Amino acid sequence: MSDDILVLAYSGCDTCKKALKWLEARGVSYKTRPIVDQPPTVAELRQWIPKSGVSVRKWLNISGQSYRALGKEKVDAASDAELVEWLAKDGKLVKRPVLVSKDAVTVGFKPESYEALFPARG
Repeated sequence: MSDDILVLAYSGCDTCKKALKWLEARGVSYKTRPIVDQPPTVAELRQWIPKSGVSVRKWLNISGQSYRALGKEKVDAASDAELVEWLAKDGKLVKRPVLVSKDAVTVGFKPESYEALFPARG
């Protein structure tokens, strides 16, 4: 399973660094993709959002400059389809890291979520 893990991350993101460090400490192999240079495509998002179990709005990096540039009112008024388009155009708008495996997709980093996917081996 480990060879099938993709992590979309931003090198300047402390949360991404923590997530990658967590994976490395547990010997989980993964491939990284720079989320700013290669944001998720519309097709990927249409697959990954339902698989993540959270709404498209939970995919928004609400503390970032891209979100602030759009403004809360504009985001609140946008349809889910519009949000998917925006996320695909601007990797900085996406909450990160995004971990994609054949079994799950997680957005952001919570150690307990990663632990559920990659339980410690005795």
